[in-house]
Amino acid sequence: MSNPLVQAFFVGRAVAEVVNERLEVALTDTLSDLGKFDAEAREQLRQFTQEVLERANRAAEAANAGQSTTSSGQASSDSVDVQADIDELRAEIALLRTELQHYRRTSA
Repeated sequence: MSNPLVQAFFVGRAVAEVVNERLEVALTDTLSDLGKFDAEAREQLRQFTQEVLERANRAAEAANAGQSTTSSGQASSDSVDVQADIDELRAEIALLRTELQHYRRTSA
């Protein structure tokens, strides 16, 4: 290669080939990572949805089991505890209403 112009042409061509190959590898790796991320995100969403549905089904089954027990006339300790919780919540609401009315009177 005695002609510098010809040498510059081949060097430029080699540079273009190397840059093109590296860009191709980088783009392929990026698209591969994006595909992996998409697949993982879809799998996590599927697992999340499945877990939510399983919990909802268990809660519905538990509620149905509680209704069938109550409808048959048998009082379970769970329903007694629920009723006690409801009574406590009603008492707390009444107390909060009283305190709120007292606060409104004093701040007016």
